[in-house]
Formats: sequence, structure tokens, C-alpha cells
Amino acid sequence: MNPIFLLCLLAVAVTYFVCGIPFGLLIASKEGHIDVRKVGSGNIGTTNVARSVGAKAGGLTLLCDALKGFLSTFIWSRIFAAVLFGGDMAQVGPFGAYGWMASVVFLAAICGHVFSPYLHFHGGKGIAVGFGAALGYIPLVALGLLLVFVVAAVPTRYVSLGSTLAAVSLPIWGIVFGYAPGTIYPLVAIAVIVVWAHRGNIKKLVHGEERKFSFHHEEKGGR
Repeated sequence: MNPIFLLCLLAVAVTYFVCGIPFGLLIASKEGHIDVRKVGSGNIGTTNVARSVGAKAGGLTLLCDALKGFLSTFIWSRIFAAVLFGGDMAQVGPFGAYGWMASVVFLAAICGHVFSPYLHFHGGKGIAVGFGAALGYIPLVALGLLLVFVVAAVPTRYVSLGSTLAAVSLPIWGIVFGYAPGTIYPLVAIAVIVVWAHRGNIKKLVHGEERKFSFHHEEKGGR
């Protein structure tokens, strides 16, 4: 097999299993002694952990999920460059002919988190891990995603709205920055998967039934 595809296949497999680790579930169990899948929205991501357990647990979940995405693209892009291209990062950068390799690792990180092999192929919705993966590979796009999220989520307090719009903007940012087509195609697939993962939230938003974000202690305070 071509060494490029062999190394990429290895990277995809490792990334999938690493990013499939359900940190939200583990942290909620340790910090709040609850199965976060059985409370709130039932999701293992930052928002539900923060609502159900508290700010500390939510923050830890956000950090761990973002970090596993960041390390995946950051480390593997450098391994690709070192092993295959004599350390030339431009070859595997978003403008390079082999930029698709790190972009596919990005996709594997999202798939691992959303379709966790440890939770019968169920998982989170891919926002924190996606931001981390973007930061490790295409940091300008990561900043663009954060901008879209903040503009949409902060004034409305609908995390799902900000998350969905940020996901939709992912390949658009790639086009705006002029990335190679091979880099952008996996970004399109990522956007589709993340929007699909938010399909329930989108339905609730349309019908005015989506919950605005608040920490669990706020809700106990009489809200």
C-alpha cells in the first residue's frame, strides 16, 4: 500500500479511538456521581454537563474534548510532514497538495466523538472537539468558528444555534481563506455530521422549544 495512505489510515484509526473517549460522561460521573446520559438532554457534551453538574465539570469537559481534537490534528500533521516530506509543513498545510491528510484526521476526530466506539456509536455533537481540531490545524478558521459561535450564541443564549451556525461556516471559512479543494472536502463532511448531530436542537429551535443555556445552580435558584 502507498505509504501516504497507510500512514493516513493509521492516523485516522488512532484519532477515531482517542477522540471517542467520552470525557463528559467520565467527568460527570466523577464530579456529580451521575450518568449524564440520563439527565437533561442526555448528551455527553459540555452544555449538558454544565447544566446537570455545574460550571467546573462543564469547563473540564470543554477542555478535555477540545484538547483531544487539538492534539490529534496538531501532532499528526507534524508526523505526516516529518515522515513523508522531510519536515516540510507546507505540504500538509491547508494550502498544500497533501492538506487533505490532516483534514481527514479532523474528520476522524469528529466521527470518533459523535459516533463513539465506547458508547455503541453514540456520543456528543462535535463542537468542542471540532474547535480544538481546527485550532491544531487551521487556527484562522478556528477563530472564525469562535466568532460565529459568540455572535449567535451569546445574545440569544442558544448554544445549539451558535454551534450549528459555526458548523455551517466551517467549509465557508476554508473557501474564504483559499484552502486547497482537498482540504475543504472533509470540512464539508464535518459540517454535515455536526449539523446532523444537532437535528433535534434545530427542530426545537424552529418550534420555539429549545432551552436557553444556564448552569444547574441557576435553575435551582428558582428559575
